[in-house]
Amino acid sequence: MGIIVASLAGLRFEAAGQTGYTYELEVAFPQLNFNQPVGIYHAGDNTNRLFVVEQAGVIRVFENAKNASAAKVFLDISDRVLFDGEQGLLGLAFHPNYAKNGYFYVDYVADNPRRTIIARYSVMASDPNQADKNSELVLFEVAQPFSNHKGGQLSFGLDGYFYIALGDGGSGGDPYGNAQNLSSLLGKILRVDVNSPSGGKNYGIPSDNPFAGNLKGYREEIYAYGLRNPWRFSFDPETKWFWVADVGQSQREEVDIVEKGKNYGWNIMEGTLCYSPAEGCNQTGLELPLWEYGRDEGIAIIGGFVYRGSTVTGLIGAYVYGDYGSGKIWALWYNGTGAPVNTLLVDSDLTITSFGLDEKNELYLSAFDGRIYMFKTPPAIPEFSLLTIYAILIAGTLLVAIIIRKRRFIFSRLHRA
Repeated sequence: MGIIVASLAGLRFEAAGQTGYTYELEVAFPQLNFNQPVGIYHAGDNTNRLFVVEQAGVIRVFENAKNASAAKVFLDISDRVLFDGEQGLLGLAFHPNYAKNGYFYVDYVADNPRRTIIARYSVMASDPNQADKNSELVLFEVAQPFSNHKGGQLSFGLDGYFYIALGDGGSGGDPYGNAQNLSSLLGKILRVDVNSPSGGKNYGIPSDNPFAGNLKGYREEIYAYGLRNPWRFSFDPETKWFWVADVGQSQREEVDIVEKGKNYGWNIMEGTLCYSPAEGCNQTGLELPLWEYGRDEGIAIIGGFVYRGSTVTGLIGAYVYGDYGSGKIWALWYNGTGAPVNTLLVDSDLTITSFGLDEKNELYLSAFDGRIYMFKTPPAIPEFSLLTIYAILIAGTLLVAIIIRKRRFIFSRLHRA
């Protein structure tokens, strides 16, 4: 009977927690296929549309419905985009007041000279599914010394300010020391105010930015620094935490909860490891990652979101992220105290490029096979009432008793024989 009780307790625990589910992915929109998708977004305008960014320079829009049969071209700036390797159209963000002002922002790499451009565009007043290609307003440009480590994520934070992720500029090991150089925008998370331009720029500096008003030549746009290639970040509206995934060099991939003004270590550290031990490894003032993994698990982390949807209830509150090289997807559980708990959800064969949310906070991911995926809802595990449990226990007890009596009867007959 003890075995029966233990099995039932385990079933109830798994139904209430996360460990009893085996997660699977399914194609979210079977009739749609995209060209190297690197981002999935919604406009926050209650139109139930999704926007997919294609790295070559195209944004497509379609109705968020499983039977969607076509995705229209919302914006095509492929003639302006330098598309190669880690370069291209890399980020998209809609203004919080997009439903009224029609503004959205993009991050792309351009050539001659090679540079990152952060620009604002407007939707056509006559067609909500068509942007005005000629409406570009450049916020700023950043010279790029090499072809890799561009970052590219854009998002409006919970504070209403505009956040931008930039990689260290590329090559290997950050040869120019950009990530630790406060006079450079590379290797940083930036924060600007697009609603209050000032100083002759198309944006303003929030007064509480860590280097606002400094006289040392530090860039006032900087919010946090010491990052190598932050590929996707997100804000959790419940905890207010700012989650950033930073792609490693050759040993560690890391997850950080980023705070204003802090230094996240690169290129002094790679995760919790000293990057160049021979050159010294002074960790004073550095923030080590909340979580990290090595090359046995993957080669390039893809940042995701804390799940706040309602479909996959077993993941509510978990930070869901993946890896570009291994195709693995994990859930990272952290409540602010103690050690985080990491759980493997899916071991796929996908080349994962990004995660995204729809207006209902349901989670999607894009891959280089051109598809958009979502989690299958796990099969329901029944919740047993006490009456049902007692009935099962009684039935089990009676079954055991019958078996014991039958064995005794057989043994007694054999003994008589």
